[in-house]
Amino acid sequence: MAAPGAGPAIPTLRDGFEEIYRSSLDCVHCGLCLPTCPTYRETGREGSSPRGRIYLMRGVAEGRQPLSDALAEEAYLCLGCRACETACPSGVAYGAMLERTRSEVERAGLRRGLARRLERLVLRHLLPHRRRLARAIDLLAFVQRLSLDRLVQPLLPRALRDTVQLAPRVPARAARRPLAPLVKAQGPRRGRVGLFVGCVMPELFGSVNAATARVLAHNGYDVVVPPAQGCCGALHAHAGDPDYARRLARHNARAFTEADADVLIVNSAGCGAAMRDASDWLPGEGEALAARVRDVCEFLDAEGLRAPAGRLDASVCYDDPCHLLHAQRVGAAPRNLLGAIPGLRLVAHAEPDACCGAAGIYNLTHRQMSRAVLDRKIAALAAADPDVIASGNPGCMMQLRAGAARAGLRARVVHPVELLDDAYATERGVG
Repeated sequence: MAAPGAGPAIPTLRDGFEEIYRSSLDCVHCGLCLPTCPTYRETGREGSSPRGRIYLMRGVAEGRQPLSDALAEEAYLCLGCRACETACPSGVAYGAMLERTRSEVERAGLRRGLARRLERLVLRHLLPHRRRLARAIDLLAFVQRLSLDRLVQPLLPRALRDTVQLAPRVPARAARRPLAPLVKAQGPRRGRVGLFVGCVMPELFGSVNAATARVLAHNGYDVVVPPAQGCCGALHAHAGDPDYARRLARHNARAFTEADADVLIVNSAGCGAAMRDASDWLPGEGEALAARVRDVCEFLDAEGLRAPAGRLDASVCYDDPCHLLHAQRVGAAPRNLLGAIPGLRLVAHAEPDACCGAAGIYNLTHRQMSRAVLDRKIAALAAADPDVIASGNPGCMMQLRAGAARAGLRARVVHPVELLDDAYATERGVG
């Protein structure tokens, strides 16, 4: 029996779940997270809500429930959008709890099968290796150029057919060329920034990286692009592979220390959120890296945008990437920048802060739930009927493009910096 006045006895905790247990104590089970959770909105199941998953994590930590397939299923059914963190009045660090839980699920060998092996193959042996990834994208470009993907699509099983539909069109080789190591500032110089270009971005969204460098240069910043940088490790952390994520974070910390830049600019919400967590991944090493990371829209809004004089006559729906809004708490900045473009009209839609269902590779591993979540988003965008949909994350852009094409929406999907770049080009008489 505990002594009078003593707090509740701390149970003997399962190895590896100590930090998960401590974080779970912050949850007061108020339920404010429920309406923000994509999987709860679709299923209505308490167990598929943040509150329900935290209860399950804590039960496993305390030994009241086994570390079993039930926890594994719910840990990976969660999209990791972190909308619950924005809604939570108690500051529960749900995203970190989820990643630690997935790591323990992996350590226990509860994820099995071909899908898991393919995931590990892609994440460890493809994405972090620039040349291998480039060759894989070359192969995809060849298939698309011959329209082989469209020819075989009707013959494929439903699962593979959906995957083919999600594959983005590979840009022309010229758009995939690496950026120059230094892009000089235009006009009065305001500073020196490093640009994180990522792993997938140069191959599939090279135009976004190029637009980012031009916009920063137009605003008076020397842009340094360290050639030694690599994959940020976000997808590895989300997949329960923290050791490999730390390895990649440590590599980038070295690359950007050598770049001697005041700020590290990121134009991918998922990468930015991961790099801002570097202090958690690399205690004693990652703090300096995490402290310098800024989303490109956040940075330009805070430092003061050189407002473009060129007009863009278009209606635009801005859609919040989860890891920009909920993980980095950046919501107003992209809207402020878009609102500064003459002629551009921001149009609201009903689901701007809801997840689109991309969630890294979730749209490949949980196709049905991803599609259901996306359909809500696309219905809201269809009702608003914009000319353009803008979002600041490559996974979201691919997901929104696929959904918009399937629904027959007329809107094109772009990154906010591409619209700024277009406005500056119009101002110069280029566009």
